Amino acid sequence: MSEGAVISRAGLNGSPGLAGAVLIIDDEAEIRESLQTLLEMEGFAVETAASGEAGLQRIGEHPFDLILLDLTLPGRNGMEILAEIRSHETGLPVIMITAYGTVENAVRAMQSGAANFVQKPWDNEKLLADVRASVGWRRAAEENVQLKRALKQRYNFENIVGKSEPMLKIFDLVAQVANSRSTVLLQGESGTGKEVIAKALHLNSPRHDRPFVPVNTGSMPTDLLESTLFGHVKGAFTSAIASKKGLFEMADRGTLFLDEIATMSLETQAKILRVLQDRRFMHLGGVQEVQVDVRIIAATNVDLRTLVRDGRFREDLFYRLNVITIELPPLRQRREDIPLLVQFFLKKYAEENDRPVRRVTPEALRPLMSYSWPGNVRELENVIERAVVLSSGTDVTLDLLPDNLLGRGSSFTLHDPPADASLFEIVEDVERRIISDMLEKCNWNQTEAAEHFKVPLSTLNQKIRRLNIEIKKKTRG
Repeated sequence: MSEGAVISRAGLNGSPGLAGAVLIIDDEAEIRESLQTLLEMEGFAVETAASGEAGLQRIGEHPFDLILLDLTLPGRNGMEILAEIRSHETGLPVIMITAYGTVENAVRAMQSGAANFVQKPWDNEKLLADVRASVGWRRAAEENVQLKRALKQRYNFENIVGKSEPMLKIFDLVAQVANSRSTVLLQGESGTGKEVIAKALHLNSPRHDRPFVPVNTGSMPTDLLESTLFGHVKGAFTSAIASKKGLFEMADRGTLFLDEIATMSLETQAKILRVLQDRRFMHLGGVQEVQVDVRIIAATNVDLRTLVRDGRFREDLFYRLNVITIELPPLRQRREDIPLLVQFFLKKYAEENDRPVRRVTPEALRPLMSYSWPGNVRELENVIERAVVLSSGTDVTLDLLPDNLLGRGSSFTLHDPPADASLFEIVEDVERRIISDMLEKCNWNQTEAAEHFKVPLSTLNQKIRRLNIEIKKKTRG
């Protein structure tokens, strides 16, 4: 077979392949053809190259989701080609393949940026699992970049990640109400990102060049909170040795974010109500009214209606705050956003801590996807930050996750895995759970589920049969 790229039967100039685009670089024709057949049967678009130089040429001509690279090549070896790929394509996953699977070679390849290391002869199912995982992370990373770019172009959204239907609705609602001066009430469990949404409202409003002032009203006693919000005059209380402006004045013509507003005393609530009604207040100990133009965004993780009914929250203030309400979903209701959030936090904390971490392994992704996340996005962020700080390599592995994640929602655990549990079995179980969850969400309508997954119905049906997923009867028409 001649040196140079060999166009696959599918080819990138035709259909790009639903599963992803893969380039195989190997000097053995039989290896190339075997891998090509295996991957194309799984829906990948495949190209091949018989040398490293030819492979580099193909990478320059077409985008790929994954490279399968032989370690021993004529001319420049695989490690040199890997270094060349990394110099131009830092996020492109590369799986090294070799007949010389020594520990030293594996360590060298991983340290040089390989996503994985496979020894010839390979196990087809395990190889496919690694390929799917690597392509999945590549696409998640690209989707994250594209999503943030699109959000930045359409809105001034910083540090908001999500593609799920609930989050897209929130993005649209934020865009609709940002330009108004109406009060907004953000409701959601702790850790769902209420302050991030509040900042997005501010940055997309005409007040974006004025201060955004956040205050956690639940972290201060009443006297200190009122002094912080409204300011005080000299001598208003024992330690008031000088007059001081409050946050309402600091936020004039800007936005004041009142977090955990349900914790305020009824007395403080009355004063907040007056500012909302009259845009006036008095310093503690003062006699002169101060006028301000402040937009209020409030947040709570409890049901204010229940507090109103129990007499613990003023009804008139509730209706003043409840002009526009945005409900933030818990992370367990937007699981499709987890890979995007993981990629976002990996990049953030790898850069902050100068770590080479680039991905979460398939084994470690499984508990991240199935865990209930009572602490929501904040808890996920903390888990990823911890894993990055503790990592000494390029991957976040199971042993870097906290114990409380590993014992929930999983038939395998780090401490007691079945003797025959393989990487492929673990990844397959994750896939089975994700498809089953989507089918249940779609009331077992396979066509609707296929549309959500953006795959042909035939592809979904094949996976349902392969994974032995039981289809239940629909419960509604």
